[in-house]
Amino acid sequence: MIRPLILCIATILSVISSAPAAAAPKSEQKHIVTELIAETAAPPPGSTTDLAIRMTPEAGWHGYWKNPGDSGMKPVVTWTIPRGVVASPLDYPVPSQLLVGGLMNYVYEGPHALLFQLTVPDGFAPGTPLPIKGRLDYLVCTKEVCVPESADLALDLTVGARGADVPARAEFDRFRQALPKPLGTPARFERVGDRIRLAIPLPSTLPPGEPYFYPLTDGVLAYAAKQTFSRANGALIVESDAPSNPGKLDAVEGVLKLGDGNGLSLRAVPGPTSVRTLPTMTQDQEIPDAFTILLALAGAVLGGLLLNIMPCVFPILSLKAIGLAKAFGDESAARRDALAYTAGAVLICLALGAALLGLRAAGVAAGWAFQLQDPRVILVLLLLITAVALNLAGLFELPALTAGTHLAERGGIGGSFWTGALAAFVATPCTGPFMGAALGAALVLPTSLALVIFGGLGLGLALPFLLLAYVAALRRRLPRPGAWMVRFRRVMSVPMFLTALALAWVLGRQAGVDGMALGLVAAMALALSLWWVGQRQGSPRAWRPLAPAALAAVLALAFVPTVATGPAVADNRGVLRPEPFTEVRLASLQEERRPVFVYFTADWCVTCKVNEKAALERPQVAEAFAKNRVAVLVGDWTRGDPAIGRFLERHGRSGVPLYLYYRPGEPAEILPQVLTSSRLVSMVS
Repeated sequence: MIRPLILCIATILSVISSAPAAAAPKSEQKHIVTELIAETAAPPPGSTTDLAIRMTPEAGWHGYWKNPGDSGMKPVVTWTIPRGVVASPLDYPVPSQLLVGGLMNYVYEGPHALLFQLTVPDGFAPGTPLPIKGRLDYLVCTKEVCVPESADLALDLTVGARGADVPARAEFDRFRQALPKPLGTPARFERVGDRIRLAIPLPSTLPPGEPYFYPLTDGVLAYAAKQTFSRANGALIVESDAPSNPGKLDAVEGVLKLGDGNGLSLRAVPGPTSVRTLPTMTQDQEIPDAFTILLALAGAVLGGLLLNIMPCVFPILSLKAIGLAKAFGDESAARRDALAYTAGAVLICLALGAALLGLRAAGVAAGWAFQLQDPRVILVLLLLITAVALNLAGLFELPALTAGTHLAERGGIGGSFWTGALAAFVATPCTGPFMGAALGAALVLPTSLALVIFGGLGLGLALPFLLLAYVAALRRRLPRPGAWMVRFRRVMSVPMFLTALALAWVLGRQAGVDGMALGLVAAMALALSLWWVGQRQGSPRAWRPLAPAALAAVLALAFVPTVATGPAVADNRGVLRPEPFTEVRLASLQEERRPVFVYFTADWCVTCKVNEKAALERPQVAEAFAKNRVAVLVGDWTRGDPAIGRFLERHGRSGVPLYLYYRPGEPAEILPQVLTSSRLVSMVS
């Protein structure tokens, strides 16, 4: 960095020499306003919390990245913190380029945050003061002048009890969203004459937009030289001019900027790079791999198809099949009804997918079924499922589910649409085979392609109904209408009542006993109102008795606690005696060379709970884990946790469940989303 340092010193000296004319150096005003903030003011003992140096440059001024480029200086901080507390190095967001006088600078021209982690030892008692002080030295420049500045940073934290503090997650999620994401697979680099070439493994489903490679290793390339990009053999090829006096390089580290300010941090090792390239990728010429997209779409369709066997979805599908049986001779009406059902399912999946993508674009570490992390959504689902169960039990008639005899009428089509929407919405707690990888892939695709994947999930959910409507041979296999249909409806109410009971339990886990009591009172008011409606069925204004139930639902939604009041799900009372998941604890166990089994769950995830009861909590599994000293970590995503959300994203998942097994010294093995006890026992034996 000799050349950048000389240029920086020369610039600073020019500013000092011109000080009498400008008089700016005598001013106390800083051209970058700095502030030290913490995600939580009360980090518990044994925890790691994120802190940030928030930096806001004055208009026309800029600060510098970790590698400033041809000129400039990176920020340097010196901490004064309590003994035993550890502060990690600074993490930098993806910078931008600024070419001044033929010199390339890597800068921040707008507000940004430098993040670091603060680790509090286990031995610190709650209430212990944690004064954090630091001195930050940095260079701030315009296109004409540079001024060295310093800032004294200070923040008073206090060691707190677990769960006692509400962290500032939203703001820090935005900060973390701006950081480059680690690229797990190493890249390769080689020098070809006076050129440097890097081959960066990048899925062709991830269009790079207008890419740029920011080297962290000095002496890799000429900073001001043009960079060209092309595709070859599953990699993005970066080419540029090598520096005039290149030295020997054992590895190259840097950040690849992608579209919309996203980036990937990577490490490249010496190795051959391909010369058989595809056309240069630009923001207007994105060529995702069609096979990979079709594979993800097929996974979404198959995953949606399997959702139909879930206890909260199967009764709805069964009743629509009965409706088709009633319309045995009207093929065109059956097809219209099937298309309306499909439209409802697909549109709900598209709406949920668009909301998920919007939250992630805003910096929130959200995943599939994100809405179920809000107790108010669980309450709405509880009331909805209760109403469906009472309808199936014969307490009242709901046209949306019983319109099979009116397929040719507008009401039948409308009823089918809302039934499909209901089926899609109540299916979101479930993630089955094929779904996890498909939805994980959707999160790295462009928005339009991601929505195609979410739409495929809705299509898979509606596929059985479409087949029954369009394949006459299948429809002829349905039983003829008869008295059995009434009994079948009554039987189908049982899984719906069980689903309502499970939702009440989830509400209690999320909002405490008070929240569950409010939900049960609202459900009881709804049941009484619907019984009254059933008594008045067919009379004018038969739905008027629903007014008390609507009032009870509004009051329950207004007063249900939205902040968790109970303990976290993760405890050591299960047969596996799991510990709460943190990346710090995972790293510690790996350093001990112990095998580690990590699973991520949520109370509203049906697939998670089935796996836990059918496989994880079996005595033979606990015995095998204990015999082989397998440590178990569990991540609870019931109430939403950005740290877990980011960890899931790094492993290509958008939701739970996720099961990982770490053998000593080896990378994680991702297990299937449907577990068996024999699979777990053989895995650790």
